[in-house]
Amino acid sequence: MTAAQIFAIIIFVGMFIMIVLDKIERHYVTLGSGILTLIVVFGICMRSGRAVTDTLALKGFFTKDFWYQVTESESKGINWATIIFIAGMMVMVEGMAKAGFFRWLCMKIAFLVKCKTIPIFITFMVMSAVLSMFIDSITVIMFLAAVTVELAQLLKFNPVPMILSEIFCANLGGSATMCGDPPNIIVGTSLGFSFFDFLTNTGLIAGISLIVSVVFLYFVFRKELATEGGAKVDMSKFPKPSEAITNKKDFVISSIIFACAVILLITHATTHLTVASIGLFIAAITLITSGRHALELLRKVDYKTLVFFIGLFIVVSGLEETGILKLIANFIGDISGGDVKLMIAIILWVSAIASAFVDNIPFAATMVPIIQSLSETSGVPISTLAWSLAIGTDIGGSATPIGASANVVGTSVAAKNGHPIGWGRYCKKIAPATVIVLAISTVYLFVRYL
Repeated sequence: MTAAQIFAIIIFVGMFIMIVLDKIERHYVTLGSGILTLIVVFGICMRSGRAVTDTLALKGFFTKDFWYQVTESESKGINWATIIFIAGMMVMVEGMAKAGFFRWLCMKIAFLVKCKTIPIFITFMVMSAVLSMFIDSITVIMFLAAVTVELAQLLKFNPVPMILSEIFCANLGGSATMCGDPPNIIVGTSLGFSFFDFLTNTGLIAGISLIVSVVFLYFVFRKELATEGGAKVDMSKFPKPSEAITNKKDFVISSIIFACAVILLITHATTHLTVASIGLFIAAITLITSGRHALELLRKVDYKTLVFFIGLFIVVSGLEETGILKLIANFIGDISGGDVKLMIAIILWVSAIASAFVDNIPFAATMVPIIQSLSETSGVPISTLAWSLAIGTDIGGSATPIGASANVVGTSVAAKNGHPIGWGRYCKKIAPATVIVLAISTVYLFVRYL
């Protein structure tokens, strides 16, 4: 091994350990690790200015393909398309939240099912999955969990089963589309897949799995929900959905912008607008229509997550430039012995197990160039490996309380309201559902793509 490879591995492993320990904010960890990669690996060990410029990828902003792409192009270094898209969606979501969109939607559905516990349980699971197809699952769970706690206080039921089920379905729904979960955004923008590509591949898996999951979770939690939910509901005591809307004009505008975002994402394979263009356009429209509230929305954007991504891409680029990822790809190819089924199973289950304990975003970013190498050396279509990676990272994160950001947010909301959820209870209820979905996904991948 060369000195560059050794230091690239040390920096990467150190970054992962510090993220898991969670002693220092993760954006500082990845940014610091990224700077070390640029200085130590590229500068001192490799003495390669080209590696630095390729990793920073700043020249991409000035190319037509970055904004309008007719043919697929390779993505190296910092994936700025992912950064811009996520930032744009963050701005849009903040605008929707300020207008009361999420709270109105939750209360509206509760009223439609006459505030009965079991129907709310089922509809909130489905809503969690559907919303997470288009909106960051963290935002979805933040609002759903808060409304669930409020409804639980009024209806006198335990909100924990419902919050756990919402978390699981949010992660499941996020696997269905390219914009549903950060790992999918990384996979899609890096490999040139469209919103529709995900919807017709991982989306079908998610749809089948959602039906099975709703039935499974109903039987797992029905006794806990039914014991205290039998009392007659006095609808007059509940706040009306219309009370959630802070400004009707802003509510209508934010709903239209959301619809535009969905349409642009669905059609971007036809229009050839990249996700960077879509993200920038949606952010601009949201800020323009927000008027004097534009600066407030910009302040609420999660810049820490964006910095986290930038540092992460630099570190992963260090592994790629030094040839480490190529070695890992060859190792997986050797283990599978050219057996495509075994290769798919390894990618799916290793991704799932890893994502249950470590952040699935850096894992997905690391695995993308690995599956590219695997596809080139084994002849297996890159799309087959991409769907295996996306499903594994998205679903595997559901298994533990720390596996995905939505899990952390949901359990935190429950704890703040006097309903702490320990590792034992979480894993006992949700880990089996995760294994069931992964098993369904494995069979589906074998049947459809082999």
